[in-house]
Amino acid sequence: MEQVLFRHNRPGRAVTFAEYCGEGGFDTLKQALKSLSPDQVQQMVIDSGLRGRGGAGFPTGKKWSFVPRNLPGPRWLICNCDEMEPGTYKDRALLEANPYSLIEGILLACYAIGVHHAFIFIRRGYETAAANLRQGIGEARAAGFIGDNILGSGFSCVIDLHISAGRYICGEETALMNALEGKRANPRSKPPFPAVKGLWGGPTVVNNVETLANIPAIAAKGPAWFKGLAKVPEAAGTKLFCISGHVRNAVCVELPLGMTLGEIIDGPCGGMLPGRRFKACIPGGASTPFFTADHFAVPMDFDAVAKAGSRLGTGGIIVFDENTCMVGATLNLIRFFARESCGWCTPCREGLPFVQEVLTRMEHGQGREADLEILREHVKYLNYSFCALAPGAMGPVEGLLRLFEDEIRAHIGTGRCPFA
Repeated sequence: MEQVLFRHNRPGRAVTFAEYCGEGGFDTLKQALKSLSPDQVQQMVIDSGLRGRGGAGFPTGKKWSFVPRNLPGPRWLICNCDEMEPGTYKDRALLEANPYSLIEGILLACYAIGVHHAFIFIRRGYETAAANLRQGIGEARAAGFIGDNILGSGFSCVIDLHISAGRYICGEETALMNALEGKRANPRSKPPFPAVKGLWGGPTVVNNVETLANIPAIAAKGPAWFKGLAKVPEAAGTKLFCISGHVRNAVCVELPLGMTLGEIIDGPCGGMLPGRRFKACIPGGASTPFFTADHFAVPMDFDAVAKAGSRLGTGGIIVFDENTCMVGATLNLIRFFARESCGWCTPCREGLPFVQEVLTRMEHGQGREADLEILREHVKYLNYSFCALAPGAMGPVEGLLRLFEDEIRAHIGTGRCPFA
């Protein structure tokens, strides 16, 4: 399998600047500044079919195209490396091995959009990744790839690293912008959308680490090559999947989009732990509905996973064995989301703690038949929150109700957790 994001990786250490350049690193930037217009770079990304790898899966080139060309004043690019979604650690794995693909990708994106100042917004706990980025930005600046009049092209760009104070809500792009401006990290009303009015009132694009790190390879080898990496025609490229839970090998691995869930579990993960049987998994990070063994044949791609009733999200797969209480697992996730709500809107602020209370009662043998309808109502009505945090938080609850209602009823009927 051809690697895009991990092709420069070294066993047990990060790739050096000299090694990255020796393997063609920054050659794509040089070529683009010399012979491609910003519109051509943007069109290559559109044609590649690259979709955002931060969770939403929105087409990257289309997102760039929303930035007006004729607005006066500065425009901004923000790389989101907050990565607070439980079960997701792909961006950390990428940056601890190689910060240079991201740096080159940011520069190419800035050139395509007409941005001269980019920020990398990184969570506080990612100390090794942040150190790698600081060093990489310094090395790229010293080599003439960052700064004024880069390589004599007339294009100028600087990259700043911002260490986040850390909240899950900062993964929402407008809350991230508020945090970067030094304000309370709550979402903004849309419209206007960030592409028109974002950071400090200027046009702004927010992309994920993995998304931007794909850009150098796309610009170097072309959209058709990138599309051809996927295993299904609807998809494009590879994906970093980070797998954890009751498997033999908890790994972050780069795989073609479209590999089935079963191929991933039985392949790079080495199957389940000895003596364990697969019961369920979260397929795309903590805010996605569960899959069961009945979903082993589902291609792990945005559209196929959505059609099967969940979301590909960040590609964070958390695997549960047959001894896992799914009510307890869902409660554990809801505790996180209730704690991480910014409190800006009533559905999220009040609804998530109430869902936590209902699931806690169930897990402690105090559940009632009416609780099933209460949970169903919250799955429906928490969709009307200010941002996507509450609807995402209810993803596992929706999956619990749809796939494991028998376990909920067992908790209620027996007055205890059957797995205790």
